[in-house]
Amino acid sequence: MLESFLSLRPPVLMISPIVSPLGTFAEDAVQNGVQWLRLGVEIIGALVVTIGVVMAAIGFVRDITGSRGGAFTALRLTLGRYLTLALEFQLGSDILSTAVSPTWTQIGMLAATAVIRTTLNFFLTRELREADASMQGEKKVEQRSSAAPPLPSH
Repeated sequence: MLESFLSLRPPVLMISPIVSPLGTFAEDAVQNGVQWLRLGVEIIGALVVTIGVVMAAIGFVRDITGSRGGAFTALRLTLGRYLTLALEFQLGSDILSTAVSPTWTQIGMLAATAVIRTTLNFFLTRELREADASMQGEKKVEQRSSAAPPLPSH
């Protein structure tokens, strides 16, 4: 009898936090809202890339078939600007995805993605500035040469 009494264990009390149904509903609504917002931002980023590619492709076809030819720097600038904007949207969507109850894995992935996208954006922006400055310099040289007075003839 004593052995059976000693073998009895007290019941384990499970203490759980009090969560109201309204609280879980609100959390779920916020998480769902952020996920929909993230999806919308990703879609905008994809549309920006699509528009940039279409604009660059149209310009490329015009340059090939037209008499201008060789305006590839302007096309690269156009596409680069769209890609830079799209990278900003994609980074924003990544931040939104970890805004609500992130895990350490998600934070690490966000950090790696943010570093890669920010680095791409930095170098792309720098290249755009250099190409834009180069184009502005070429335009000034063209304006000076066309505005030069004619040489006197004897």
